[in-house]
Amino acid sequence: MVKQGEKLYEGKAKILYSTEDPQLVIQYFKDDATAFNAQKRGMIVDKGVVNNKIASHLFGVLEQAGVATHFVKQLSDREMLVKRVQIIPLEVTIRNITAGGMAKSLGIDEGIILKRPVFEWHYKSDALGDPLINDDHILALELATPQELETIRRLSFRVNDVLRDYFAARKIDVVDFKLEFGRFPHLELGEARGGQSQLLLADEISPDTCRFWEQGTRKKLDKDRFRRDLGDVEAAYHEMLKRVLQG
Repeated sequence: MVKQGEKLYEGKAKILYSTEDPQLVIQYFKDDATAFNAQKRGMIVDKGVVNNKIASHLFGVLEQAGVATHFVKQLSDREMLVKRVQIIPLEVTIRNITAGGMAKSLGIDEGIILKRPVFEWHYKSDALGDPLINDDHILALELATPQELETIRRLSFRVNDVLRDYFAARKIDVVDFKLEFGRFPHLELGEARGGQSQLLLADEISPDTCRFWEQGTRKKLDKDRFRRDLGDVEAAYHEMLKRVLQG
């Protein structure tokens, strides 16, 4: 039995709690929904339950494919036990089909299948709108080391390969998705000897962080239904859970 301790952090979609083990935390999934860097707020009934189940399953799939993650186990409908990592203040976006920010910023149509996946670095800051940055920015600001950038890039493309194959078998196109990575052991806790740490995939993989389109119909089965007021938001999330758990 894992005992929940003090609240460590509360974000837009999750709360982190300490445990008796300083290297492990409980990640609690909320029903709160935000969009456009929290300018739009609302609630999606049972989103936290669905996302926890989807993320738990997909982390397991990725672990079996050789991608190390912070996932330890699912504790309850809304709780996941994870390794306590030091999040690198970068978000990675992998794009397979044009949509969202890429389509808007470049003035191109949504739905263009890209000949090769597009990799983007974003500086993790809601206040700044998670701006696009490049390797030179990251290294100049000492947000990560060259070795970490290389590892994150390699792991991100591996995640893309795994997710695309997994969902293709379930008649779903992976349009794009966001990833976060963290250092483990948590360096600020002084647990890594000589500053050595492992990079782990962190946060979550769910309809909150991915764009999923049904093959053929291109029906959106993700948070875009909330962002764009398309309706049937809860039904879309439950449909994705059903697809994820298909044998």
